[in-house]
Amino acid sequence: MRLLILGAGGVGSAAARIAARRAFISHVVLADYDLGRAEAAAVGVGDDRFTAAKLDASDQAAIEALIAADDIDAVLGATDPRFTMPIFRAALAAKIHYLDMAMSLSRPHPTEPHTQTGLKLGDEQFELAPQWEASGKIALVGIGVEPGMSDVFARHAADALFSQIDEIGVRDGANLEVEGYEFAPSFSIWTTIEECLNPPVIYEKGRGWYTTEPFSEPETFTFPEGIGPVECVNVEHEEVLLMPRWIDTNRVTFKYGLGTEFIDVLKALRKLGLDRTDKVKVGDVEVSPRDVVAACLPDPATLGDRMTGKTCAGVWVRGTGKDGAPRSTYLYHVVDNAWSMREYGSQAVVWQTAVNPVVALELIAAGTWSGSGVLGPEAFDATPFLDLLAGEYGSPWGKLELDA
Repeated sequence: MRLLILGAGGVGSAAARIAARRAFISHVVLADYDLGRAEAAAVGVGDDRFTAAKLDASDQAAIEALIAADDIDAVLGATDPRFTMPIFRAALAAKIHYLDMAMSLSRPHPTEPHTQTGLKLGDEQFELAPQWEASGKIALVGIGVEPGMSDVFARHAADALFSQIDEIGVRDGANLEVEGYEFAPSFSIWTTIEECLNPPVIYEKGRGWYTTEPFSEPETFTFPEGIGPVECVNVEHEEVLLMPRWIDTNRVTFKYGLGTEFIDVLKALRKLGLDRTDKVKVGDVEVSPRDVVAACLPDPATLGDRMTGKTCAGVWVRGTGKDGAPRSTYLYHVVDNAWSMREYGSQAVVWQTAVNPVVALELIAAGTWSGSGVLGPEAFDATPFLDLLAGEYGSPWGKLELDA
């Protein structure tokens, strides 16, 4: 498979390091608006299958030209979600497979943002589903860790563990600490601001999708493998928009273990207008306040040497087991930063995000995952994904039975 990875930041670089160990990859172009960053990522892999290119992810025509010039079979979008649609449309025009880890952006309801949905995450992509079906290619949306691995877990639960599902609750928490910084997010602050300050979406059968206040419905969830109890709150996320399309469930939620300090910082950014993406004039230049915030914070990809602890992504499923008895199960994946740094030179959060699209690409290349259209991870058999992840990729997942 000849692959274009668009975005050579933390996740794109980690995906390259993971892909370099896999024989199904024949050629990879690492592309970024910053050629130096793309070149550093390609050289850092130490594999002549990898090359670098300068590319603006907002320029659909330029993306199509690079796809044609390098005879690309699939493109992986590893940018923040404001560039999702140009990449998505370029892949459709070129009739190649497409994968992303962040779906097209939402727009809150204009008058009732905390009760009703407006334009939902992924709506712009699903509008083009008929064209993708006609192309014969797969647009695999939301195949990072969350969304991504969490959706695979949900599919596994529906197929192998439960006869009826009352609720699928994605729960994400960590005990990561970064030495030397008072505030240093482990993932893109641009994306974090977007998903945490937008109205969270909840799904209920019979009601459909609806919204609530940011950071609503706090609960304490105890994460496994030494992470312990973390307060989690509602956050806008793609799983809630994806899972009900392929899985029969009464309810879907997404709650993130942000912590009080993180929430307070995000609320302060909103009060000051620093979460805005539209540009403001500062002297003789115009700049997006959110881009300024991102520029002032350390690059998450560079934090691995200062980071300690573990990150956990998982799905808490409640309902009726295959034996007819009530069941409550947490399916999860934990990455220890010390392991990911030692094995791949990537910090835990970006590595955990990056491994999933590479596993999915290998299944697509082998024909194990096949089809056409705009598809979430739930649309495919979970077993080969989970077997490959725990086996050849050396990253096992876990299952914890809770009180029903």
